[in-house]
Amino acid sequence: MYAIIATGGKQYRVSEGDTLRAEKLDTADKTEITFEPLLIADGENVTAGTPTVAGALVTAKVMKPVVKGEKIMVYKYKAKKNYRRKQGHRQRYTELKIESVKFN
Repeated sequence: MYAIIATGGKQYRVSEGDTLRAEKLDTADKTEITFEPLLIADGENVTAGTPTVAGALVTAKVMKPVVKGEKIMVYKYKAKKNYRRKQGHRQRYTELKIESVKFN
């Protein structure tokens, strides 16, 4: 059984026991979060919501509230104009463990 959830402007395919790095959420460590899935699939049965599936819940536990991703270097320049800008960025994520996918 798997579900499609939306958080942080992105959609993720999750099932029980998965770990997930989602965009940073304002939560404390070891708290539980519930999501209303956009789609639930159980073998051959697929149920899509409008916009979410009624009676379905995905619960997740926050393992690490803030995890930093890899460093990305952003470099801008204009040829022959001596214009150069270098900037680094590390995206912050929240690490989640999917505990259950329920559908009534």
